[in-house]
Amino acid sequence: MKQGQLRVLGALVLTAAVSPFVAKPAAAQAKPVLGKLAGVVRDTAGTPQMGASIELVPEFGGIAAPHSLLTNTQGIFEGSKLLPGLYTLRVTLAGFLPTLDKHVRVSSNLTTVVRVELESMYATLEQLRRTPSAAPSTPDDWKWVLRSTASVRPVLEWVDQPDSTALYADNRRLGVPRVRMEFTDGARGAASPGSIAPRPATAVAYDRQLGDTSSLLFAGQMSYDEDAPGGAIATVWLPSGTLGAGPHTALVLREAKIGPDGPSFRGARLDQGGTLSLGDRLVLHYGGEYVLVGLGASASAVRPRAQLNYRVSRGWSTELVVASTPTGPEPLEAAESEPGAMLAAALNQLDAFPALLMRDGRPVLQNAFHEEIAANRKIGAHGVLQFAGFHEDNRHTAVYGLSGQTLPAADYFQDYFSNGFAYDGGASSNWGARVAFRKKLEGDTEFTALYSVSNALAPGNDMDGVLRDLLQSVPRHSLGAGVSAKLPRLGTKLNAGYKWISGPAVSRLDAYGESLYQMDPYFHLMVRQPLPKWALGRWEAIADCDNLLAQGYVPTSSRDGHVVLVPSFRTFRGGLSVQF
Repeated sequence: MKQGQLRVLGALVLTAAVSPFVAKPAAAQAKPVLGKLAGVVRDTAGTPQMGASIELVPEFGGIAAPHSLLTNTQGIFEGSKLLPGLYTLRVTLAGFLPTLDKHVRVSSNLTTVVRVELESMYATLEQLRRTPSAAPSTPDDWKWVLRSTASVRPVLEWVDQPDSTALYADNRRLGVPRVRMEFTDGARGAASPGSIAPRPATAVAYDRQLGDTSSLLFAGQMSYDEDAPGGAIATVWLPSGTLGAGPHTALVLREAKIGPDGPSFRGARLDQGGTLSLGDRLVLHYGGEYVLVGLGASASAVRPRAQLNYRVSRGWSTELVVASTPTGPEPLEAAESEPGAMLAAALNQLDAFPALLMRDGRPVLQNAFHEEIAANRKIGAHGVLQFAGFHEDNRHTAVYGLSGQTLPAADYFQDYFSNGFAYDGGASSNWGARVAFRKKLEGDTEFTALYSVSNALAPGNDMDGVLRDLLQSVPRHSLGAGVSAKLPRLGTKLNAGYKWISGPAVSRLDAYGESLYQMDPYFHLMVRQPLPKWALGRWEAIADCDNLLAQGYVPTSSRDGHVVLVPSFRTFRGGLSVQF
């Protein structure tokens, strides 16, 4: 064998001998075991924040590019396939101060869970706002547009008045009451079994948080009349945990005996609704309810509602409304977001049944449909002027009255507790217009003015027919003004207003506008007086009066007898309320 061949053979033998002891190249090495990082971003009140930007920066060498994440609608983010080691967590969100969390360890085969709390910039803004300054200010100094990423978060506008098209969230601030109890005598309505009986009653509402975001509200009420006991229960589920910023589902059950020998009223009401942002300028308030009642026979109704708000410019916005005419409290998606509003909204659901009427011996529900288009103009920093045109289509118009004699039971539902009655005034259709102005004044004072022109039912001169044939649709004007305020030292909350109507009217004139601006006919007054702290919670004395001067009563005679028709009963409801 030649010398060169011996050298090649020796090299091959040496390579084979040492190859098991040589380390494999990096590409052939086993892959490292990766880890995960998950967490939730909340504000100081515990409300999850959507659209927060999460940046994971490795604190070890060899990796240059950070990881970017976003929180979902529940404020949750998750990062997978992360190399084990220490990371720096940087969280940013418009309207909040940036947060930095260092030395977050990610381990192999494990999920590291972190909780991030963001501090709002508004606390600092409020401090600056209360500090006197000699510098001139413009009306829009305190108007801010908040945006994180345009593709994942809509524009939200923070304004002082509740008439903006922005979404409002009832943040879970510390100190927000979770229980509300009311001890009252009287009722908000009259002459309808769907209303709470005007007798001493106790109502309780409870806010139960489910998980990190959801809330379940419970409400119940029981009256103490021995001859005609009644009660109601309600549950309201808020998946987002807030009013006016997400969907809701409400279920209300009510039962009441109509007198010691009378039938029993049973009713069920299912309400579904919410608020949805459609881009930067559109906000949709949607909802609907199904009502089923029984009083001997049964009656049911489907009552949809929808409101589309479009922000045209900085000072102008438009609204398109298609809804059943409200007869009870405002919808949950439009409820106020002040502390305790969720509990008050739950109690209001107990009294949100439409009026029950009788027609040819069978029960029917008050039913009207309302279509409206409106334009809103912002006046200054805290004022809104609205111009609206509307159309109302009434199938069963509720007409109320008083009578000292027995009326035909087939068409008149007579109240067991008084000499009042409810009557089906029949069908009517009318067009109308409204001009409204609302402005927030100094402190907690707010002024509202309302002018409406439309048709309403009024009795004619023919006395030979039944009452329904006597009622005619006639044009009427109305002008109202109201003030809500909070006295600075006593803390007394006042809500007073007066609505004038140009002539006799036995049905509501612009019922939707009355509900929207809380402008009932004639003089109404509500007082809430905080009491000195002497027990658990915050106690208040409440007094709610409608048509305090008993105006607008119209005496009428028909083939059924002599009655006094009443557009708005004079009622009083008072008692005590406690929140804790």
